[in-house]
Amino acid sequence: MNSRERILGRVRRALADTPADEAPIAREYLREHGRRSVAETVELLAENLADYRAVVHHCTDDALPDVLVRLLAERGARSVLVPPGLPPHWLAGVDATRVPDRAVSTPQELDRVDSVVTGCAVAIAETGTIVLDGSPDQGRRRITLVPDHHICVVRVPGQVVSSVPQGLERLDPARPLTWISGPSATSDIELDRVEGVHGPRTLDVVLVGQGRIEST
Repeated sequence: MNSRERILGRVRRALADTPADEAPIAREYLREHGRRSVAETVELLAENLADYRAVVHHCTDDALPDVLVRLLAERGARSVLVPPGLPPHWLAGVDATRVPDRAVSTPQELDRVDSVVTGCAVAIAETGTIVLDGSPDQGRRRITLVPDHHICVVRVPGQVVSSVPQGLERLDPARPLTWISGPSATSDIELDRVEGVHGPRTLDVVLVGQGRIEST
């Protein structure tokens, strides 16, 4: 018997006399902190993303292709990783070489790609967090962890929620979830910040809506 089996055995014995119909655990915590309009929620998301040193852009759906062209050009990107379900018109004007998301790609191959463009599953305003779940417009988890530059498109307001509990309600725990709060960063014992250690050094977030969202 190994350590894992011994620990699980102790857990089973401890729970052996627990009634099967025991009352559910109370979940009376706040679902969000304060009341906000849709516009205020989107504004809070943008503020918290910026606090994490992500670069936030706002545009309409029609303007999105031009914004992506500009961001990739400013980066000098010669290649861009493209998930299989990314809407084709998003990159219609991009001259960079498109690299498909393939299971056989090695970390070395992914590291040579300049940028990656994805959608997202949900964006959480209170924590400035973007969550990817491996859907077709987001691709495999590793394509957003190896390249140095990630452009993530968030549909506003449909993909924006106020809080983590609201975000969890939209996510499937069986999917490969990646939670992103700003560019990858860490610090040493002297608190010197280093970016790009275990993920992209630069994160551009494009908040895409049909027009201005009015406060109510």
